[in-house]
Amino acid sequence: MNDFIAASNNILWGSVLIYLLLGAGIFFTIRTRFVQFRRFGLAAKTMMGSRATTSDRQISAFQAFCTSLAARIGTGNMAGVAVAIYLGGPGAIFWMWLIALLGMATSFAENILAQIYKTNNGDGTYRGGPAYYMQKALGQRWMGIAFSISLIIAFGFAFNSVQSNSIAAAFAGYGIAPEYIGIGLALVSGVIIFGGIRSISKVAEMIVPIMALSYLAVALVVVAMNISELPAIFSLVFKSAFGLETAMGGGVGYMVSQAMMQGIKRGLFSNEAGMGSAPNAAATAHSTHPVNQGMMGMLGVFLDTIVVCTATAAIILMSGMLEPGSGLTGVELTQAALSNEIGPLGGHFVALAILLFAFTSIIANYYYGESNLLFIKNSKPLLMVYRLAVLGMVFWGAIGNLPTVWAFADLSMGTMALINIAAILLLSGIVVQVLKDFDEQIADGVIPVFNRKKFPFLDRTMDKDVWQEHNTGDAQPASVEQVKARLATE
Repeated sequence: MNDFIAASNNILWGSVLIYLLLGAGIFFTIRTRFVQFRRFGLAAKTMMGSRATTSDRQISAFQAFCTSLAARIGTGNMAGVAVAIYLGGPGAIFWMWLIALLGMATSFAENILAQIYKTNNGDGTYRGGPAYYMQKALGQRWMGIAFSISLIIAFGFAFNSVQSNSIAAAFAGYGIAPEYIGIGLALVSGVIIFGGIRSISKVAEMIVPIMALSYLAVALVVVAMNISELPAIFSLVFKSAFGLETAMGGGVGYMVSQAMMQGIKRGLFSNEAGMGSAPNAAATAHSTHPVNQGMMGMLGVFLDTIVVCTATAAIILMSGMLEPGSGLTGVELTQAALSNEIGPLGGHFVALAILLFAFTSIIANYYYGESNLLFIKNSKPLLMVYRLAVLGMVFWGAIGNLPTVWAFADLSMGTMALINIAAILLLSGIVVQVLKDFDEQIADGVIPVFNRKKFPFLDRTMDKDVWQEHNTGDAQPASVEQVKARLATE
């Protein structure tokens, strides 16, 4: 079995997914007319003003955004970046940047589709994601089930055990038995996940901004302390990405391929662009237009990789603690690097950051699995079994040895990405139509609102009880005053 998993991962991550992810990113970048660049400023403004809802029962766009960031910003931003640099060299960071910039357009597309084809829970909240648009827009329920099973295995079980394992490893030097770490994580996680998406989104909204800003502040301190080395670090990253620093030696092609594979693989693990996971959070948001959540999706990829992963890379590369072949990698390398820069406090800070990053990932990952389980079968007993199984995996991850779990998680994640990218490429025309509607309303100087009646195919394939609040039947976009009046009465 291990040989099969290893061989499958080599095929998926050695060639297939690298070309597919890069290709999809380029495709959506061109089809959306470089939306990740031309609408970046508007995305930031949308995020800053997205906390309001018309009802306490609704999930705000900001809460959905924080939930997706909770899953994105986890061990991949610390342990994953360290592994990528250790195995692929500093050049892996360049490929992480590239896949993120292209992946912003891919994430934009999948989040729009999730918003369009969301399902009304009947209690003021929504659920949705790739499985839902595969069934409703493509008419392929089997495809949605295959995706859901892969996601439940990867996020609900494998990645959650990896997150708890990283927490246990980060606290190994404090004399706390892994069993106690596992029990504590399972208990606290249980309290939150049994509260459902409202509980999860509220916790994410409280913790994610604080933990991300704190981590960035420490990284900026390290950069400021080593500002003179910054040009050399950037030069090293670019030279390593293309094998220029080893051009006079052998194995240039191998080093470049390792940098590409590790950068793209760990970049996707971290930012999840195109994987189909973040749309499960995007679908929960109450929004006035699907493109709003699409922009939030691309902003999430940017913050995760271009900002947070780069912060980790800067800490490691400026510390001088990276020594190929030393065996110092993962969380331990990040801790050693920060401790070298700011003293023993650095190791404590990384341990705390890992605790918060990984814990919020656990509760967000759980919800992704819940949404997809409900897609397969809406059953309360089955949901209870899933919740208990997730908590069991959280406990086991803290005490277990996980090389096989890591490999299996990579395989499940790769399978998810294959299925989801195929779906969003087939549905790319819908993304372009909805984006055009949004752009036209922006050009007219009004607040964009989504009217499903303007899109006959969408109106037929969407659920009847979603996107009803803005259906005026008008072909013309509503004015700012009309939008404000309408929102005030909802």
